[in-house]
Amino acid sequence: MRSIYNVLGLMSGTSLDGLDMALCRFEQTAGRWEYEVIGAETRPYSDELRARLEGSVTLSAYEFVKLDVELAGVMAAAVRSFLATQPVRPDFLSSHGHTTFHRPELGLTSQIGSGAVLASHTGITTVCDFRTCDVALGGQGAPLVPVGDELLFGHYDACLNLGGFSNISFREAGRRVAFDVSPCNMALNYLAGLLGMSCDRDGMTARSGRVDGALLEELNALDFYRRRGARSLGREWFEAVFRPCLDDTELSVPDKLRTLTEHIAMQLADASHGDVGETMLVTGGGARNVFLMERLRVLGHRTIVVPDLQTVDFKEAIIFAFLGVLRMRGEMNCLRDVTGADADSCGGAVYRGNDER
Repeated sequence: MRSIYNVLGLMSGTSLDGLDMALCRFEQTAGRWEYEVIGAETRPYSDELRARLEGSVTLSAYEFVKLDVELAGVMAAAVRSFLATQPVRPDFLSSHGHTTFHRPELGLTSQIGSGAVLASHTGITTVCDFRTCDVALGGQGAPLVPVGDELLFGHYDACLNLGGFSNISFREAGRRVAFDVSPCNMALNYLAGLLGMSCDRDGMTARSGRVDGALLEELNALDFYRRRGARSLGREWFEAVFRPCLDDTELSVPDKLRTLTEHIAMQLADASHGDVGETMLVTGGGARNVFLMERLRVLGHRTIVVPDLQTVDFKEAIIFAFLGVLRMRGEMNCLRDVTGADADSCGGAVYRGNDER
């Protein structure tokens, strides 16, 4: 079996920043995996596409399928343009797609950005649809990054990702433990949008506000935070449960942002309490939020490591590229201990590129 792979990882996160692309080289030596990022770029979505993705949960079946194909066309165009500037052609694409529906308790999860269209429009074999196998096995279908955390970033005691939602993974009693922790950039960006901003850069507006005890108590009391074991979050939960808490108060937006930041930091600190080790790698867009990181350092009592900006911004794309490697090798890329499924699984659909037919 081969030991070196060049893979382009594609990630479209719930924070709707755009399409992350990371062209990676993976090599297995003496049973250990190493990686190198050859090139990486984020292509922002147009305002029109971002709005359609944000409202995708309310689309008719026809419009939903249409968006699946159209998003893949946008992704394929971005891939072609990006690869024209890179020194190597990937062996295959490995795409997370964009999550629309995520209701694992109903056996449902859907990531759009058709793999068939990607393979057809780029000519490159595409691995996609990583979550549905695990959900069919009774799991949450998330988080999926812990396999990469274990095999690529295992020298850290814990790995924390601050994206649209936050998630954490660490080793406990000889096994990998992981779960979604709380809303993060999705909620922060929603409030920033009320002030006409795409985000609260560095948490400056939050810093100017004050913590409201009543709202903080309401957020911390949500049922989700009482669950233990495998658990995951989706936009449906944010829209139906979390956002109303923010909307049903007369507080100023700066005070809401300050209270929300404190809530996120408290939940992250609680998730990383106990025997999870000393060093915690923090990546994702939230790692750029200076004020949130300050509050996490105060409350978390861990040695927080924020790596180079390339790893901060592209770690999930890197790991999804790696999940594609495991899929093509027929190795497990989703862990039952993490998702609560009936069994470990090797998830991902494969569409052969035109140049391999």
